[in-house]
Amino acid sequence: MVRLEGFEPPTPPSEAECSSPLSYRRIIFKQSALTVVISISPRRRKSRVIIPKIRYNFSMVKLPKEEVAKMRIKRIEKEIRDTPYHKATEHHIGRLRASLSKLKEKEIETAKKGSGGREGYAVKKQGDATVVLIGPPSVGKSTLLNRLTNAKSKIAPYEFTTVSVIPGMMQYKGAKIQILDVPGLIEGAEEGKGRGREILSVARAADLLIILCDVKNKNIFNSITSSLEKSGIRPNKEPPDVTLEKKVRGGIIIHSNVKQELGKQTIINVAKELGIKNAEINIREKLTMDRLIDAFSKSRLYIPVIFLINKVDLTTDSKRPPPQDAKQLFISAEKDINIDKLRELIWNKLNFLRCYLVRPAEKPNLNHPIIIKKGETLEVVLKKIGEEFSEDKKKAKIWGTGAKYPSQEISLKTEAKEGMQIRFV
Repeated sequence: MVRLEGFEPPTPPSEAECSSPLSYRRIIFKQSALTVVISISPRRRKSRVIIPKIRYNFSMVKLPKEEVAKMRIKRIEKEIRDTPYHKATEHHIGRLRASLSKLKEKEIETAKKGSGGREGYAVKKQGDATVVLIGPPSVGKSTLLNRLTNAKSKIAPYEFTTVSVIPGMMQYKGAKIQILDVPGLIEGAEEGKGRGREILSVARAADLLIILCDVKNKNIFNSITSSLEKSGIRPNKEPPDVTLEKKVRGGIIIHSNVKQELGKQTIINVAKELGIKNAEINIREKLTMDRLIDAFSKSRLYIPVIFLINKVDLTTDSKRPPPQDAKQLFISAEKDINIDKLRELIWNKLNFLRCYLVRPAEKPNLNHPIIIKKGETLEVVLKKIGEEFSEDKKKAKIWGTGAKYPSQEISLKTEAKEGMQIRFV
């Protein structure tokens, strides 16, 4: 795709010129120091002059790939808006939505590669989990980071105090939780405004997001959530209950134990548009078009989110707005209001539990905690200790929670429990 700068298309040749005995006529136009050569090859058919597609030979200005992608996205979005949705157009709109998703995935990948090279935006993950503070400028993210961790982030009464990613480490119940303060997110961040793509790239690497606003702009949650959605993040959502087993041949086979509003052919068309040619697909929930595309897209991330309203000390209880849902928490980072509740909420949203390792020569004790996630097995605990240690370990002895009797021998496939004391043997 090219853009012509300083050039207007020439006037089509006259009928006399087209009837010239020459096999082609070369016309040279000069405009704005740009020379354009047009080759015209008229042909006759049944006494009608047919002028084929004009070919322009000139020094071309090539558009960047990012700009071409944006143009394609806008074109597809317009076609989706202009196409009425009903059963007859469902297949077509499904393919368009899938194509749009594929283009946006490429944008996300480009942003991820670009953010690694930007100074201050490539932060190594450390500790048991990474939490990212997201919000508009001047809502108290840096103050909250300093309150929760050992960081010394700069604080000032003006916007955009934070211009790069500031890390800190929160210690809680034996867990080391890395918390990142990123620059303020502004409207249009998903399009790159205010280094928005770099900020959202950092957010994609998080285990938990904290979206922060203050009592003055408490309605900002929807716009931030929308920016996250457009960058492939699905806040507080579970992945679609869809499994996909790729095959070598045989096309696409659909199994579903739930009646779907989407037609079978629509599902197949969307899968093909997203690069799935041969597969067996099992669907165990009623899918919307968005959930269907999410099920087949590789760039979707399902990240838990906490919604915080800061600076609650600046308003009275009578004027305090009610939370939109139970996930919102009113705090004051400066006055230390509800910060302990926030620490516990972070722990719960990360789905953490503590086990305790018991060394061979020790009696059962709580001296050596190890942090894992609920639902993980003793195999995960063993791998977390290290490969060298786990080489010859085949089972475990446990005490406390989950043990029927002291020193019970169990399989490494057993699910770990909060407070379980473990000795690997």
